Amino acid sequence: MSVTQRIATELEQIAPRLRRARLKKDITLEELSTATGISKSTLSRLESGQRKPSLELLLPVVAALAVPFEEIVSPPRIADPRVPLKPTRADGRILTPLSHHQGEPQAFKITIPATERTVDLRTHVGYEWIYVLSGRLRVVLAEHDIVLGAGEAAEFDTRNPHWFGSAGAGPVEILSMFGKQGQRIHLRAKGAAAS
Repeated sequence: MSVTQRIATELEQIAPRLRRARLKKDITLEELSTATGISKSTLSRLESGQRKPSLELLLPVVAALAVPFEEIVSPPRIADPRVPLKPTRADGRILTPLSHHQGEPQAFKITIPATERTVDLRTHVGYEWIYVLSGRLRVVLAEHDIVLGAGEAAEFDTRNPHWFGSAGAGPVEILSMFGKQGQRIHLRAKGAAAS
């Protein structure tokens, strides 16, 4: 993208940023017009992108809205999206957190050694979703005893007695999402097109 195209793209973003800032402050166009001395129709065209933003229009508007000028004319800063991978060991398993936030659900990549085969049923509050990346995973859930291969998934309420471990000759790698509040995975699928 050329510098000219980038500038044009940035200018196009000023209009929706102005509108969001005004609505966030719960100020009407009429109130903003009174505060700035700029006509309501000019402000409306400025917010809809029909009027090019200029300093003589933007400066009184940002002052009246009490927002930093940079918030309107610059793209928002995006935090580094990388999740720091700090694996820990617990009961022979390697747990690698895959989410930044401290809330729930939490996501982990878990490597379970091939030697972990002793069933030790546990219960606790929450809901877990597991996806097998590689290897074979044995899942014991109440009266169910199943083996999942790569590409298969399971989800369950952790208040039911459960355990999972290796079912193959090597380690098994899984993705796990867990929430103590009982959040279930929500899938959204695009419906079939009407014919």
